[in-house]
Amino acid sequence: QVQLVESGGGLVQPGGSLRLSCAASGSIFSIYAMDWYRQAPGKQRELVASITSGGRTNYADSVKGRCTISRDNAKNMVYLQMNSLKPEDTAVYYCNVDLTAYSDSGGPSPRFRYWGQGTQVTVSS
Repeated sequence: QVQLVESGGGLVQPGGSLRLSCAASGSIFSIYAMDWYRQAPGKQRELVASITSGGRTNYADSVKGRCTISRDNAKNMVYLQMNSLKPEDTAVYYCNVDLTAYSDSGGPSPRFRYWGQGTQVTVSS
């Protein structure tokens, strides 16, 4: 069983900052890419930022220069520091993790992408 739990969302004024966290737990064998997505009302889910197991990062144009993704491999966690927040950043933010879990035989299961339950970010004055 693998579980992803996000935290850190909330209500913030324009120009403010938030730090989102996502903890992966359970029978994890190995973690590969860790990503943050978001979905605003009436819009499709979009990739915000991603980080590889080696630390290489990628950002959506809409957040470049304002957001920083990072990970702590020892704790199986991924973070998203968001600065200079805008009302258009309002969305539910989800973490998505590419990982292998332990199979019943003790070896790795096939790679699979898991989703967290999401955390609401609202940017409003």
